[in-house]
Amino acid sequence: MKKLLLISAAAALISTGATAQSTVVTTTGTGHTAAVQIEPEYRTKIRSYVTEHKIRPIESREKIVVGSPVPRDVELEAVPAEWGPSLTKYRYVYSGERVMLVDPSTRTVVQEVE
Repeated sequence: MKKLLLISAAAALISTGATAQSTVVTTTGTGHTAAVQIEPEYRTKIRSYVTEHKIRPIESREKIVVGSPVPRDVELEAVPAEWGPSLTKYRYVYSGERVMLVDPSTRTVVQEVE
């Protein structure tokens, strides 16, 4: 009887925890090349921010792509709080009409916001 009660309590705890979580940003992968998954509503906020604040794209000789480091001469911008609290640990670069999230410790692009 005790085992059944314990199993039932554990199952209830696990199912409650699974439904209570709401993730805005999920990091997948390992190491510094992890990809960041951004909810659609935050993607819209990011695109709107760039348009409304008239952010000028940077110019770089090298193409800036996910998984590659951003050149040292490119300045990384702080991510605004309105993009979501989970993204504030990153920096961003606006290049070629694309917002690229960058891990500031490695300068590696972790996500392109389309």
